[in-house]
Amino acid sequence: MKEIKAIIPPQRLPKIRSALRNIKGFPGMTVTKVEGCGHHVAKPTHGIREELTDYSPKVRIEMIAPDELVEGVLQILVEVGQTGQVGDGIVWVTSVERMIRLSEQVTVLDC
Repeated sequence: MKEIKAIIPPQRLPKIRSALRNIKGFPGMTVTKVEGCGHHVAKPTHGIREELTDYSPKVRIEMIAPDELVEGVLQILVEVGQTGQVGDGIVWVTSVERMIRLSEQVTVLDC
């Protein structure tokens, strides 16, 4: 199992969501509104107000996916999420040692 996270511009979310839902066995996802700034060099600021508001709205997508779905999910996130512009976002994958699904019956998955 892997945890996949992506930070993307909010306007890309509907297309990404639609494409991900077409994956057989899509595990679902959590979406959070976030703000941040990237590594690119911003124009010089002229005061604290500009520095405190130099963040752009983004959306963070998080999901836990079986190993066999990871490449398909990553392909969609990159192909659908990428516009070629600065600020398109970032995607990363981490290993998951264990997952517990909280439902009517507790299911423990050792990964």
